[in-house]
Amino acid sequence: MLARLAAGESLRSLERTTGISRPTLRRWRTTGGAYANKHICQCHLCRAEPLPLVSYLYLLGQYLGDGCIDRMGRSWVLRIATCDAYPDIRAETVSAIRDLVENRIHFVQNQGCTTVGCITRQWLHYFPQHGPGRKHERLIELTDWQRELVAADPRPLIRGLIHSDGYRGMNWTERNVGGTTKRYTYPRYQFSNESTDIKRIFTDALDHLGIAWRVMNRKTISVARHEAVAALDEFVGPKS
Repeated sequence: MLARLAAGESLRSLERTTGISRPTLRRWRTTGGAYANKHICQCHLCRAEPLPLVSYLYLLGQYLGDGCIDRMGRSWVLRIATCDAYPDIRAETVSAIRDLVENRIHFVQNQGCTTVGCITRQWLHYFPQHGPGRKHERLIELTDWQRELVAADPRPLIRGLIHSDGYRGMNWTERNVGGTTKRYTYPRYQFSNESTDIKRIFTDALDHLGIAWRVMNRKTISVARHEAVAALDEFVGPKS
């Protein structure tokens, strides 16, 4: 935070991205941070340090899909719902959290799924999409700095989104060939979410990589062309 102040970042920008009031920031700038160290957020953004790109974007995808942030006393807890049938996805989620924060990770077992949780006020800075109400009932937009990260490498975000609200499966179609009806099977990816904004974040990321997609229905995006599926197979693949 002090490094960002010293670099000349505006108080308005810092207030928007950190949640710290402008009077407090102004006092820290004047005093050089005296008496402020214990209050300064230790996230990568406030320390003006590069984010671990892959871990951050993967966890962003998981949060947008199956995650939520709730108040926990004077702090905040990130919760990600993970299916027990896919232990590798849970392990990847836990690893991504550990790359971002040092706080303890806890697990809550439910029927068929386990919620991965971690408590820290840093989540509000990492995921400014947090807000009151359900995600599909409010505006969800990436910030400029998040868009820059996605533009650098959209693959971890796509992977996180598919691991949370998508899957790779087999589809089939029937065609009449020489008077005979034949059934053909082919792999495809689907991503389903109630939020129009989150679906747009997903398709924008696909567009960055030139991966073809189409709207399947009100809540589902389909990736079914052979070359598009092959491109996703390179960094997503079936859930495990």
